[in-house]
Amino acid sequence: MTGTAPVLEVRDIRVDYGSGRRRSTAVEGVGFTIERGRTLGLVGESGSGKTTIGMAVLGLVPVSAGEIRLLGQPVHRVSARRRRELGRVRQVIFQDPYSSLDPLRTIGYSLTEPARFHGMTAADADARSRELVRKVGLDESALLRYPAQFSGGQRQRIAIARALMTDPQFLVCDEPVSALDLSVQADVMNLLTTLQNEFALSLLFISHDLAIVRQISDEVVVLRNGRIVEHGATEQLFASPREDYTRALLESVPNAARVTTAPGADTQRKAG
Repeated sequence: MTGTAPVLEVRDIRVDYGSGRRRSTAVEGVGFTIERGRTLGLVGESGSGKTTIGMAVLGLVPVSAGEIRLLGQPVHRVSARRRRELGRVRQVIFQDPYSSLDPLRTIGYSLTEPARFHGMTAADADARSRELVRKVGLDESALLRYPAQFSGGQRQRIAIARALMTDPQFLVCDEPVSALDLSVQADVMNLLTTLQNEFALSLLFISHDLAIVRQISDEVVVLRNGRIVEHGATEQLFASPREDYTRALLESVPNAARVTTAPGADTQRKAG
């Protein structure tokens, strides 16, 4: 592996569901790269294959053809031990944090569990959880409380902290703010951008909200029926889309030019 290898390489992948006559292709011929500290946004209508690609990158659905590489190393069809090792450097933030947090466990337990699984000592995991809960804007007392005691925005902050517990280099963000109110979306997006810059994280950002994708992404991939329709630098794609489908997608969303920035917040992205 060289020092110039992209954090993520997706090479001409195909994802099928079922087999034989019941087989259907969800994604075909999809490829892109994400460099360190950069964000690639995946957009498209429902059923376009966005989440399937994210799940394939996480190793949660098998790839029928093509290749996925993380830090220069193949990540599909790997051993259980290798999959566990990869879990430390790649993490995920889901749409609904409440469903991914154990309602019967404290926040402290939910944060330290993945770190302990990947070999961190109890003392180091406790210190890391205290550091991260502060970084996401919550008091350390949150570690002693339970998911139901927090608002949706606070739970998503907790989910972000948990994703960072293993010091990953790459995050899949699957509709991470779509369930939140607009004002809360802005706060969480600004937090995510700040943490990305601080930790030099690479993001695969999946969303149907074009305004949010425009705010955070360096590049955008537009999907339709499991295939790439258009792929380009964010501002160029939004200003001058080449494909009719992309233009129609942008025109169908009146707020596509909106930037969801909290008042007074600085969302300027660092150069990758």
